Amino acid sequence: MTNNTIGVDISKDHLDAHSMSDCESRRFTNDHAGHKAFLTWLGRSPQDHCPRIVYEPTGPYHRAFERRLAAAGLALVKVNPRQARRFAEATGRLAKTDRLDAAMLARMGALLELQARPTRSPVLNDLKDLHMAREALVKNRTAAKNRAKTISLAILRRHNAEQLRQIERQMAAIETEIMTLIEADPDLARRFAILVSIPGISAVTAFALLIDMPELGTLANGQAASLAGLAPVARQSGQWTGRAFIRGGRANVRQALYMPALVAMRCNPDLKAKYHQLKAAGKASKLAITAVMRKLIVLANALLREHRKWSPSPA
Repeated sequence: MTNNTIGVDISKDHLDAHSMSDCESRRFTNDHAGHKAFLTWLGRSPQDHCPRIVYEPTGPYHRAFERRLAAAGLALVKVNPRQARRFAEATGRLAKTDRLDAAMLARMGALLELQARPTRSPVLNDLKDLHMAREALVKNRTAAKNRAKTISLAILRRHNAEQLRQIERQMAAIETEIMTLIEADPDLARRFAILVSIPGISAVTAFALLIDMPELGTLANGQAASLAGLAPVARQSGQWTGRAFIRGGRANVRQALYMPALVAMRCNPDLKAKYHQLKAAGKASKLAITAVMRKLIVLANALLREHRKWSPSPA
């Protein structure tokens, strides 16, 4: 059982911790020695033998701390910073300091009884870094292509073309490294093969699903759609009922599924039929495409759960 909740605000240099059981706050350095001191502090009393640790992701600054605590077998809860801030505002806490944030996280974890989830494996962390680097290069490539349309000086055109070639080489190198890491892990390799068997899902889209939604294959269909932000949110009050719309979820997953949905509408018979059925019912194109995206993520989740590749439905 979890008998206590510890909130930890993580910064580059420090860890500010707050214990709900005795309202004690402590500060530790965010390094190997500080992590060791934090674990010693956790074990100071018998009732805290299995505390719940609540923290926000802070890019590279939380990873070493997270790995150390996961290795110690502690229950870790990583919360969305936006949700944490809204919780603080809902409780009337407008001030923001590292110490107050730690206390707020502890209170949030205790009151909402947040459940611990497994942390990312080291290979998934490496894949996430590579994928983010690739996304940055895609933005740079788009900017360079847009500049090429307006450049008039020959020397600037040459420099822009050289930059584009360099970006393409870097993207190819990153994609090769991502594929190497996936192929070296039997479970990731199996999941990748299942995803790319779905018409419309390319290797790049499979990368995004594996990295940004590792829970795929362990969720119910509705949970998968909701986690991706593709489940309609109801709007109703009294006798008034508004139009449902999608919101929240993981924007990276939705972005990764948009182009595959357009491809699937043409080459996946089931999804093509779904799209035309919605259009025939008078639905807007945007809504129909969103429905195809939702069907794609549900399909991917089901295939991964059943450990099988896609095959066309029998006529």
